[in-house]
Amino acid sequence: LIRDGIVITEVKLASLKRFKDDVKEVGSGFECGITIENYNDIKIGDEVEAYIMEEVPVK
Repeated sequence: LIRDGIVITEVKLASLKRFKDDVKEVGSGFECGITIENYNDIKIGDEVEAYIMEEVPVK
């Protein structure tokens, strides 16, 4: 979660919803709702940056 250009917390996404349904993904341009795990101090203007972290085996 980024506020005023500063990362204020790094947490997992608890849920992603489209209308009332839990979904795995939402297409670009569509509205959705998210719940962030163990964090509820969201303010107007905050930005959510999401990514998947994968372990890559060393060759």
